[in-house]
Amino acid sequence: MTQVPAFARWPELPFITWAQTAATLHLWTQVVGKIRLARTPWLNHSWHVTLYVSARGLTTGPIPDGERSFQIDFDFIDHVLWIRTSDGHYRQVMMKSETPPGMSVAKFYGEVMAALRELGIALEINTMPCELVEATVFEKDVLHRSYDAEAVGRFFQVLVSVNDVLTRFRTGFLGKASPVHFFWGSFDIAVTRFSGRLAPKHPGGIPHLPNAVAQEAYSHEVSSAGFWPGSPGPVNYPAFYSYAYPAPPGFDQAKVKPDKAFYSKILGEFVLPYDAVRLADDPDAALMDFLQSTYDAAADLAQWDRKALECHVGQVGIARPV
Repeated sequence: MTQVPAFARWPELPFITWAQTAATLHLWTQVVGKIRLARTPWLNHSWHVTLYVSARGLTTGPIPDGERSFQIDFDFIDHVLWIRTSDGHYRQVMMKSETPPGMSVAKFYGEVMAALRELGIALEINTMPCELVEATVFEKDVLHRSYDAEAVGRFFQVLVSVNDVLTRFRTGFLGKASPVHFFWGSFDIAVTRFSGRLAPKHPGGIPHLPNAVAQEAYSHEVSSAGFWPGSPGPVNYPAFYSYAYPAPPGFDQAKVKPDKAFYSKILGEFVLPYDAVRLADDPDAALMDFLQSTYDAAADLAQWDRKALECHVGQVGIARPV
């Protein structure tokens, strides 16, 4: 099997060069995520609302619609949003505009909702974006309209690679663990491990997110890690992160790998710049070191029952010994 070279598997993704596109795409994923939210029964820790990396982009997976189901897919190769139903019907929304001014959030929202109506899918969503301090309801947002298809393609390749490593990391845990999934509220891909113990009540306070949602999401003790592409805030570059909730005493002083990983007091979590992984001799191994060492710190300091919760990382075609 031909191996994908590291430069293609882990491409450059400087946030500043596609910040406007990232902001627009973030809001588009919120439109689609809220559609899934409107039709899917609540699953612990809001796992019912997430998106998943697919072979061409991001997908909702099947969404209930009476006697049928439908699925919404971001295709980041052909730059088309697909809405398909289980009875064979579909609609498309073109994401890439060949002429200015491009596809605004308002236009995207309008076209997606119109496509759903044409397919006989009747639903309403809360159009206020989640987890954003400064937000405009979807139907009035004409400012976010950038779409750099080349940058989105590189972002997608990063998601594919990160999804692969996070999925492999997840196999080393026997306890309760989340799927590897993409949260459209915070625009990141993550995987979470649980100790099995209850956690202190989360204080909430996340913009445009009910406190009850945050408190249910963090109802139990976790070690969570993932990747986000950057933001205009204190981490304005793509990076991996890892945190514990609640953070055990001494977590911020833990020695983790690789050397370029550090603890951000502003964020309250460990951060590893994406470029430190991309430029490593073995990017996959560097990321696995970060995931494992930050989890080790959380689990050891909080005295998780590691013997009962862990196993060797899975191998293809080989059953886990018991």
